[in-house]
Amino acid sequence: MRLSQCHNFHDFRRLAQRRLPGPVFNYIDGGADDEVSYRKNTSAFDNCDLLPSVLNGAAEVDMSITVMGQKLAMPVYCSPTALQRLFHHRGERAVAAAADKFGTMFGVSSLGTVSLEELRQKHASPQVYQFYFHRDRGLNNAMMQRAKEAGVDVMMLTVDSITGGNRERDLRTGFSIPFRLTLAGMMQFAMKPMWGINYVTHEKFRLPQLDDFVDMSGGASSIGGYFTEMLDPSMNWDDVAQMVRDWDGQFCLKGVMTVEDARRAAEIGCTGIVLSNHGGRQLDGSRTPFDQLAEVVDAVGDRIDVMMDSGIQRGTHVLKALSLGAKAVGIGRYYLYALAAAGQPGVERALHLLRAEIERDMKLMGARTIADLDRNSVRWSA
Repeated sequence: MRLSQCHNFHDFRRLAQRRLPGPVFNYIDGGADDEVSYRKNTSAFDNCDLLPSVLNGAAEVDMSITVMGQKLAMPVYCSPTALQRLFHHRGERAVAAAADKFGTMFGVSSLGTVSLEELRQKHASPQVYQFYFHRDRGLNNAMMQRAKEAGVDVMMLTVDSITGGNRERDLRTGFSIPFRLTLAGMMQFAMKPMWGINYVTHEKFRLPQLDDFVDMSGGASSIGGYFTEMLDPSMNWDDVAQMVRDWDGQFCLKGVMTVEDARRAAEIGCTGIVLSNHGGRQLDGSRTPFDQLAEVVDAVGDRIDVMMDSGIQRGTHVLKALSLGAKAVGIGRYYLYALAAAGQPGVERALHLLRAEIERDMKLMGARTIADLDRNSVRWSA
């Protein structure tokens, strides 16, 4: 199977599975516990039907949006995800370059494998910094100051990961950073030698945002230890309100799911929220972001930019979310599979296909602009 034969999310997933060692693929592919939320994130869209409007003269469509003060050429952005150079040796460099080419926003994680500064210097497209809240307040302040000096456009605080989810696929393979593989996991690495060659012949794997705080040689400060020992489960609204004041710019919370929390986010000065259950990787059995979207938009959509991620696999999924009031939609696994499959050309093809789907589907919906999509564009199935 070649990149040119990839026409949708599932094709990219199959090609990624062929090219990645099993433990690495399952790290991307897996969810928490029984993976119920992971599956429901996508199936939730099946209960919502699009209702096209005809004879609107939609020969040309404008899919540009403005979200959190950033002008994007398409209503989809690349959500921040960790450890990208594990999936392809160019990692965030490939994703940022592809996002730049398509005029959209990309995210860099605290657990990113390329520095904020390098990506900011090379790419003009809007950059999000996905931030984890640490027990060490001095570390939080230093990381925020560094992001500000680097020219990050949007601070995105993840609020659904005060501890790591129970990802049993990783437990079975022994996946961790540094690697502590089971025998079965090691055998799967041996079956994909090209991945190993790329891993050892390119620059050393590192976490430049956390170089001084996470010991990549192992021990208590490994990635597993990072979540259990360095993140602060006592984080509260007062802590976040202080961060919002200190940042003094575009600030959103990723992982909000209730109306009450959305209202609190608006009250403390956040400019955006992302409805998310972390792609089903944290609390299994949690409600899907799409199912919560209308309720949250109705409550706070006039005060704060409401976005969503988790489960997006089609352009029609994007249109359904926009019709319910989402300002933009984030993708994660979609571009990660493409990255693993073919690096920057893979991510570009994924964004190209998704943009083409959105454009075609808007024409079929009779929508010339994103503003033409509203509650009249959808109906819920019985």
